[in-house]
Amino acid sequence: MARAAAASGKPTVTTSVEPPLMAALKTKMRWHEARQAVLAENVTNASTVGYRAHDLRPVEAEEGGVGVARTAQGHMTLASSAGVDRDESRSTFERTPDGNSVVLEEQMIKAAQNQMDHQMAATLYAKSLGLLRTALGRG
Repeated sequence: MARAAAASGKPTVTTSVEPPLMAALKTKMRWHEARQAVLAENVTNASTVGYRAHDLRPVEAEEGGVGVARTAQGHMTLASSAGVDRDESRSTFERTPDGNSVVLEEQMIKAAQNQMDHQMAATLYAKSLGLLRTALGRG
């Protein structure tokens, strides 16, 4: 079909309308990938003199976009989301005598939470694709 359109001289236009949930999941997965790289850099520089640990700011849902909401106390939340049970105000002031602020235990916990959240977003993305395929009769 594309060859026939190209041969006839007509431009081929491919439009892709992505549901908001799919776009939000892709954004979340990219953020987790970038965060994993930052956390790995922190672990790599754990013995570097004067190195300060870094982290990414949480990705925010766009206005009118899809976000995670905890509507009841018994509902589960993402490990990295700011839920009522999480204390986000805590920052690390631990430093080694050489000025390094990387605490390996904290970095490994963050990396594990990040990996679980990325896996959840990837699973939801795959399930959503399966639902779309079924709705289109291709599943």
